Amino acid sequence: MGVWAFFQDQVLGMKWLNSLIGMGLSALGLDVSSRIGSSIQFFIYDVLKITVLLCVLIFMISYIQSYFPPERSKRILGRFHGIWANVIAALLGTVTPFCSCSSIPLFIGFTSAGLPLGVTFSFLISSPMVDLGSLVLSIFGTKVAVIYVVFGLVIAVAGGTIIEKLHMEKHIESFVLSAGSVDIESPDLTIRERLTYAKEQTFDTFKKVFPYILIGVGIGALIHNWIPERWIEAVLGSNNPLGVLLATLVGIPMYADIFGTIPVAEALLSKGAQLGTVLSFMMAVTTLSLPSLIMLRKAIKPKLLALFIGVCAVGIILVGYLFNAFQFILI
Repeated sequence: MGVWAFFQDQVLGMKWLNSLIGMGLSALGLDVSSRIGSSIQFFIYDVLKITVLLCVLIFMISYIQSYFPPERSKRILGRFHGIWANVIAALLGTVTPFCSCSSIPLFIGFTSAGLPLGVTFSFLISSPMVDLGSLVLSIFGTKVAVIYVVFGLVIAVAGGTIIEKLHMEKHIESFVLSAGSVDIESPDLTIRERLTYAKEQTFDTFKKVFPYILIGVGIGALIHNWIPERWIEAVLGSNNPLGVLLATLVGIPMYADIFGTIPVAEALLSKGAQLGTVLSFMMAVTTLSLPSLIMLRKAIKPKLLALFIGVCAVGIILVGYLFNAFQFILI
């Protein structure tokens, strides 16, 4: 086993933990080869694995984020113009909070500060879809994680550019445009203060996200051990050309960050669902969740909201079909 394969399987995938949990449950008299035993093992293993990955990544991301408070991000974005502004906005979105709902207040602040609408939408698309938590997709293979991030950034840049070209400023709610901006300089933080900030962010985010991890792992355990493989293959497998479309539509009403969707994705893949179909589901859940759309509607009018949903959905569906077309070289 190569060094990277070991890192992917034993560090990111924590397969040693799965084996350890299996031995522990067997020692307690539970048959881990049974449906119930296998479900319990899957649940405990995935909760622990995702919790560890979550806390480590949130700590790292929060430390990086301490260098990019909203007012500094606004100044950075204000220096660029045209498509480069969209690119920078999409890249800045990768170091912001995980879920779509937490990105909307920043989107409102950037818009009220007078930044171009397309630029703020590139940020809004990228922030939940391509945050640094996407690195955890390396458990599906390095190629998958890298291409997912690249495609996500392309959707963010293209989506923001399209919205900018259509001149949709009149479809922003008036309170956002009239809010103005308070440009407060952030004091320079010491390393100790940044570490403290990262620790507090890790704890606060974990409290918010953990219930969704439990729900996601529970759904994953159900799919993994109780739903027949032929059902998954029939709906989301290669024989159904509408699988990507269905996965995207199913993902929109749900609400979770990327960590909450991973156990569901793992279970679907193990049952024969196609890679692109599963990734479309994950993108739809993280970017177009119903709670975030409800929040966003408070800031923008229906026509712009419909355009945002349409642009994101089309991009997600195209990415899903592209991943499916080249799945054989990715995993």
